[in-house]
Amino acid sequence: MDPILVGREYASHLTDVDLRLIASAAGGAPDIGQVSEAGDPVDGSGLRRDPEALLRLLEHPGVFRAVLGPADAAQGWAVPASPFLVFVAFVQQAAAELTAMDHVPERTGPRQRVPLFDAHALREFLGEPARRLFLAELLASFTQVASGRYQVRVGGRMRTRRFSELDPVRLAGLLDAVPPAEQPGVYRRLGDVTLFLAGVFPDYATTRALGPLDAGRLLRAARLPSSEQEHLASTPAMELWEYLGARWYRAAHDLAPAATARIVVVGDVADRFRQARRVLNLLADRYLLTADKPWFEQPSS
Repeated sequence: MDPILVGREYASHLTDVDLRLIASAAGGAPDIGQVSEAGDPVDGSGLRRDPEALLRLLEHPGVFRAVLGPADAAQGWAVPASPFLVFVAFVQQAAAELTAMDHVPERTGPRQRVPLFDAHALREFLGEPARRLFLAELLASFTQVASGRYQVRVGGRMRTRRFSELDPVRLAGLLDAVPPAEQPGVYRRLGDVTLFLAGVFPDYATTRALGPLDAGRLLRAARLPSSEQEHLASTPAMELWEYLGARWYRAAHDLAPAATARIVVVGDVADRFRQARRVLNLLADRYLLTADKPWFEQPSS
């Protein structure tokens, strides 16, 4: 995605308070942001009109410190940043930290980790601003989870079913209820929930969220040949999540009515689903699920 478009997308999510905080973060960096003679933050509204400057400033290390607030704050964050800006700061900080890392822990079981020397692949993933935006938007979208009811015809009769954005099996049921024009959106959200669960709650995803029956239902929803379904049903849980997540995103990309810049990024993440999942694992361990301020609660079984 063009950097100017990425900057505009960031600006569309950020509040005026966010922009003032961002503008103050660079302090003495005159090419990005300044403070007034009295030491007060400058008005950040101009950043909406300068997406390239906004994009540069979001990469400034001062943004993470500004969003995190004083190190001795009693609880949580002491600044009025929106959740989206907090997630942006976390993603940017992870990108900065990965420059000095050669391995990243990989979960092999509940509370079990082994080092994988693939930090370079995660650096490459986060090296593209559009992918960093993608992850921040993904996390922000799950601060509130949609649920509801829909009707589907079964055996000649209309049945009412429930769905939740944190239940990929029930969410996949919408594919049989919505018209073809709406299916790309359902596939996109299926990719989102798969990436979110496998990235933020990998232990839950591999041990509790995908039993044999659920796996079979998702594989059927993916419209795979029976022989391929049988093969994939016996693969390790995380590999199955990665396969399904990439497939959902690829379907959203391929069925979209127009190849917009945003849908191109969805296809890009489909090709790099494992790297995206591993980046979220790192974010969950370091920032998202800390004991003093967890940003998300584990889904109920």
